[in-house]
Amino acid sequence: MYHADDALVVANPEVSSVRDSDRVLGLLASRTRRAERGDEPIGEYLLLTRYSLARVEKGEMMAADDVCEILSIPLLGVIPESKSVLSASNAGTPVSLETGTDAGQAYNDAVARYLGEEREHRFLTRRRGFFGRIFGG
Repeated sequence: MYHADDALVVANPEVSSVRDSDRVLGLLASRTRRAERGDEPIGEYLLLTRYSLARVEKGEMMAADDVCEILSIPLLGVIPESKSVLSASNAGTPVSLETGTDAGQAYNDAVARYLGEEREHRFLTRRRGFFGRIFGG
């Protein structure tokens, strides 16, 4: 369940973005008022954006598990790379309102997880087509 002072780290699955996120997490752990007072650390969660399973499989992009391992924080959500994000941004509307798109569904899933609901991460594995489900391919 969420707390008002949780940190949501948003990163792309690229080395430079993960490195920058790691630096930010280090600053949060050492230089916040909570850290200086010795209070309980804030909750930290990862939202991984612009994720492409095809690029992960080709070795062109870091896998979500690898990013989580490097940053040592739980995965809140994976937002697949999608043209709907650019379209929504250009239209000035939140992509989360476009529930018919993968990105819209992914943002809504992440919010639900943040609020304590159990939801499967549906964009980490390739969807099998009709014949693949029937014949196990």
